[in-house]
Amino acid sequence: MTTDTGKATGERGRLRLLQLTALTSTCDRFAIAPLLVVIGLDMGAPLAAVAAVASAYFLAYGLMQPVWGLISDRIGRVRVMRVSLLGAALAGVASVVAPNLLVLGIARTVAGGCFAALIPATLVYVGDMWPPQVRQRPLSDVLTASSLGTAVATAGAGVLADVVGWRTVPAVTGLAAAALWVALRRLPEPDRAPVTGSPLRSIATVLRHRWALVVLALVLVEGVVVLGVLTYLAPAVQALGATATIAGVVAAAFGVGSLVWSRVVRRLVGRMSPAGLSAVGAALLVAAWAVPALGVTVVTVVVAGVLLGGSWAFLHTTLQSWVTEVVPGERATAVALFAALLFLGGSAGTAVVAPLADAGAFEAVFRVALVVSVPLAVAAVVARGRYGDRGGVGPAPAAD
Repeated sequence: MTTDTGKATGERGRLRLLQLTALTSTCDRFAIAPLLVVIGLDMGAPLAAVAAVASAYFLAYGLMQPVWGLISDRIGRVRVMRVSLLGAALAGVASVVAPNLLVLGIARTVAGGCFAALIPATLVYVGDMWPPQVRQRPLSDVLTASSLGTAVATAGAGVLADVVGWRTVPAVTGLAAAALWVALRRLPEPDRAPVTGSPLRSIATVLRHRWALVVLALVLVEGVVVLGVLTYLAPAVQALGATATIAGVVAAAFGVGSLVWSRVVRRLVGRMSPAGLSAVGAALLVAAWAVPALGVTVVTVVVAGVLLGGSWAFLHTTLQSWVTEVVPGERATAVALFAALLFLGGSAGTAVVAPLADAGAFEAVFRVALVVSVPLAVAAVVARGRYGDRGGVGPAPAAD
């Protein structure tokens, strides 16, 4: 009895550390949007230049996903988390003292590359340490913490920027990274089988599979129209004269929406086919950008955020589950490529519409997103329907 109690207590402690790690990573990733206008005013830089910092962050975050995965297979999950947390903490310090936009951009790019390791490593750690029959619960707990971080980051960053200045935001995530770097010393390293085979051969195997290419293409475009354009929800509200606090709270609608809609998805899994879930998510995606494309107000941006959260819960998680099925023998490589392309798409999307945002043409930004979303929605539903239910019945929780 004492042994079982101690084991349960140890598992709860490990899970709390993993949740805090995932939450910190997500907070740092989503905190930039409410700060774009504030940073531009402080450093005398146009919005397009500051948006390039966010784009570089996403680029580094995407490119480093498979790199960290390969490293963790060789040196261990906990070691990778601690190394990346130390790098993120140092990048946070550099961000706080950055004298100009160039230095800030370099610091945030390094931060993005370091924070990229954390959520994949926490999920793989759960897979290593919890048995299959109970694994879904801790996975869901970690991913819920990550989703919570989205709402906390966008709302909290705006408040901090207005009350004590934007440099407080990277200071907070940097300090959290440093604290976790110390705390994770208590986390035991999982036993791992020795790694064999060439990573390049694994990548080539995935890229030779037709359905894998379809899923990877879809998630690349999804990154453009979701993560890329999502960056401009807060600046669009600030262009109306709102403070960073109000803009952050409004942009938090995406995080809140994704949490609420995910509960709906859980009830529908097993009752609806993956193609049906994709269709709901696709419709929500198109509706999300159609609303602010007609006119940018606080209300339309809130509605867009909530609907976009619904698309993330329905469509993105279905794509994510799908990628785990298409090449079962190279599942880890397929998932790493999926995550990398999602954030590369986010980087591209942020950069492509930056000139429109810099000119204050936010309705045009959302119209571009709408135009791209329509063929994406159709392609995702048709492709998932043709693939059928051969691999499973529903989506996994979002891991990105």
